[in-house]
Amino acid sequence: MRLKGKRVGFAVTGSHCTLAAVIQELARIVAEGAQVVPILSPAVRDSDTRFGTSSFWRAEVERITGQKAIDSIVTAEPIGPKKLFDVIVVAPCTGNTLAKLANGITDTPVLMAMKAQLRNLRPVVIAISTNDGLGANAVNLGRVMNMKNIYLVPFGQDDPHNKPNSLVASMDLIVDTILAALEGRQIQPLLLGPPPKGQVTGGK
Repeated sequence: MRLKGKRVGFAVTGSHCTLAAVIQELARIVAEGAQVVPILSPAVRDSDTRFGTSSFWRAEVERITGQKAIDSIVTAEPIGPKKLFDVIVVAPCTGNTLAKLANGITDTPVLMAMKAQLRNLRPVVIAISTNDGLGANAVNLGRVMNMKNIYLVPFGQDDPHNKPNSLVASMDLIVDTILAALEGRQIQPLLLGPPPKGQVTGGK
């Protein structure tokens, strides 16, 4: 119960191919004793894909946490003034969300949640999943890594030969990253090698 009593906002964005792995880690966070509230981006809230329907993913995160999901900018805004969370996790964090965070854009519930958390100088943990992490989004990744109170889940190239610009976090390190972030530390090593053969990869 390493997270007993901790209040965690768990934000999910639209790298749909990684949602199944992320949901397992959400359950681990709950099992570690945290009080968790899910936060949904519009891509997860509204999109049905070959990886599952929007209603399925909403039902899953609400079942695991026992909490209704925050799914609008309006319902995310109180996170700041009410100091609702000790830590916010964004997993998976798409390149789209990463780019907007790096450039101060707040147009989704997840981005509002991050902005609200950061205004209180509280930690935000990011687990990236993006096909252009070493391409167009490399500059944004660098900016985010240099922001105060941002902590990254260790990541690496998930398919370096077929998708050389793609980066995906090791989702099974989310809990350890949270624990380090709550102490003001970035878990190390941050950069990982490619995943074992057969591991699900992807990103947006």
